[in-house]
Amino acid sequence: MNEIKNIANEPRCPGMSYTDMLEADTRTPPDYLFEETVADMGDDPISVDPYISEEFAKLEREKLWPNVWLFAAREDELPEPGDTVVFEINDKSFLITRQRDGSVKALYNVCLHRGRKLRTESGTTTQFRCPFHGFTWKTDGSLKEIPCEWDFEHLKNKDMSLPEARVELWQGFVMITENPDLPDFKTWLGPAASHYDRYDMENRYTGMWVAKKIPANWKATAEAFMEAWHSITTHPQLLPFLGDANSRYDHIGDHFNRAITPSGVLSPHLAGKDQHYVLDKMNQFSGGSDADTNRRFAASEEGSDFDENDPLMARKVLADAGRKGFAEQYGYDYSDASDAEILDNFTYNIFPNFSPWIGYLPTLCYRWLPGDTPDWCIMEIRLLFPTPKGEKRPKSVERLYIPDDEPFAWAKDIMGEALAGVFDQDMANLPHVQTGMKAMKDGLMELGHYQDSRVRHFQTTLMKYINGELPA
Repeated sequence: MNEIKNIANEPRCPGMSYTDMLEADTRTPPDYLFEETVADMGDDPISVDPYISEEFAKLEREKLWPNVWLFAAREDELPEPGDTVVFEINDKSFLITRQRDGSVKALYNVCLHRGRKLRTESGTTTQFRCPFHGFTWKTDGSLKEIPCEWDFEHLKNKDMSLPEARVELWQGFVMITENPDLPDFKTWLGPAASHYDRYDMENRYTGMWVAKKIPANWKATAEAFMEAWHSITTHPQLLPFLGDANSRYDHIGDHFNRAITPSGVLSPHLAGKDQHYVLDKMNQFSGGSDADTNRRFAASEEGSDFDENDPLMARKVLADAGRKGFAEQYGYDYSDASDAEILDNFTYNIFPNFSPWIGYLPTLCYRWLPGDTPDWCIMEIRLLFPTPKGEKRPKSVERLYIPDDEPFAWAKDIMGEALAGVFDQDMANLPHVQTGMKAMKDGLMELGHYQDSRVRHFQTTLMKYINGELPA
């Protein structure tokens, strides 16, 4: 873990800090939102080699991916015995399967006879039968049948069960690792694991799920979501109600970092706008075709003591509307939920490729899967919705793959036009990031000291795996 530095004299965006906003909250936010943790990582430039080098990608396949905990599935994808998710990453393939006793196993998805994959699609099954020669296993991985068994007498006393990866269930996520010696997932992640307890993540369901091929390295794509200050040029429509440069960046241990970006406040980059402007622009963004994926509620000034001189007035009104809206929609009591937990963007990243947000509102969850070359990846975007009170958790929707030649807007009917538009703005940068890194004369990127600190933290942990310092 990197040394934690004294933040008292660290430079920050002029104006109201996120801690100032927490202290002015109309409710009491949880302690972990106040905790500011910044690792001392220096200011050296970052090499582009990890993003463009096939040799580096090979090292990742060897030293990184088998030695970390990976998000393989949500439990709502496999609610019943026999439900199976095919999870593939690099050249590895696993069958994530719900067992009769409610547990989950991760079986290597390969026939032990001639090496064919047992399944290529997710679904419900009573057995795993190889389409090549018919070797068959039960869903618990034990051998069921060998055709022409007379020719395999030499296997009679041999354990022919399908090999397994380790599995842990955490907050409704199915986490797997190939490394038998890693600590349990919560210990491996560290203190941030407890941040999710307050939001009943286990009882959430996948209500929106899209995937798209991105012509950029998986790390470059993930890092595009590790800071908010790109909004000034990439997402200018968000500045009226997003405190982009007010974001706080934290680094907790090796495997976790976060950005907290306040919502319902004016960007520090804008001036001369009042609280009515903030409220109007947020209402415009939250309405229209985004109703089904709405993460916030429109708010009215009526019935409130609207203080135009309070720089957090719009935020307070929007938070109150959110408490009432979520209570009506899901049936829970949100009266004690802080403004921050109702409104803000908690972009939590779990190393290496998993970003499950927190908060009471429907939470975004990202996953980045590396391609077979360093120049592309798959990005998945989910929205995890609270299960309405008293109802059974719905089964996950199926993943919608967006055609390679289509933008996220192709899926606007399920994503919402505004949300799809934000991701298309992000993706417009990434192909030129990938080709631009290859064109750099000295191959070095100069990062910001604070705003890009999550990128540096991520890269620091990555190099610990590549250099053999991790896993411990």
